[in-house]
Formats: sequence, structure tokens, C-alpha cells
Amino acid sequence: MPETMYLDGTRMRLGRVASVVAKQLIAGDSVIIVNVEKMVVSGSRASVLSKYARWMGLRTFKNPEDVGPKQHRGPDRLIHYAVKDMLPKSPTGKTALKRLKVYMGVPDELKSKTLQKIDEADVKYLRGGYLYLEEISRSLGWVGQ
Repeated sequence: MPETMYLDGTRMRLGRVASVVAKQLIAGDSVIIVNVEKMVVSGSRASVLSKYARWMGLRTFKNPEDVGPKQHRGPDRLIHYAVKDMLPKSPTGKTALKRLKVYMGVPDELKSKTLQKIDEADVKYLRGGYLYLEEISRSLGWVGQ
């Protein structure tokens, strides 16, 4: 029977959370992630920002300024794309992605729910530096809350 998993993204690593969430979605469960702007990406500031800036700049060879996908820059969309890239590129993956909900902050209807943490995704296991997802989004040009 499908269950709903409520995750708190505060101080949790983006990649680890995305891989666990992708497995849950493939298994048929629904996943709701809150506080995604407080998630972190590990690495030095310069390397993380340059990788995301390069990803945002990907266009086509034909007309790089005008043609091609223009990525969303908000923290909620960055985690959405991270999970989407870990799902299979098939109708199964597409239906699994529909069971994912991502929120910045905690909506009023979810304040009464108990939020889980993924222990292996916690920041306390990192030895190096990290950046918050909100900081990355702002450096990419996101103007949000």
C-alpha cells in the first residue's frame, strides 16, 4: 500500500536526499519535502557555483542566446530536477515524479505532520565545505522570498 513520506530538508545533502526520494517514488510511495531552501550541496563555494552556472548556461549550438531550455533557478525546482534526473526516462519515471511535492518553508497544512530526516544525508557527516541551496539559487539570479 502506498505511503506518504514527509521529509524536512533542513541541513540535508541534496544528492543523498534525491537518491533516497527517487527510490521511494519508484517503489510507489508519495514524497513531500519541505524546507528545501535549507538543503545543502557539498563542495567548495567556487566549484559548486561554477558547476551550477555552467548547467544554467547550456543551450543549443544553433543560437545559444535565444534557443534552448531555460532552467528554473528556484531551490524548489533545483531539487525537483535532481530527483527527476535520478528517475528512469520512461512512463514509469514520469508517473513517479508526479508523486513528488516540494515546498519552500512549511505550508500550514503540513505543520501538524511529523517530518522525517534521512540520517545518512545529514551535514554532520561532511568534512568539507557546503553551500545552502538558497544561496546557490540567489547567485544564479533567483529573486525569491
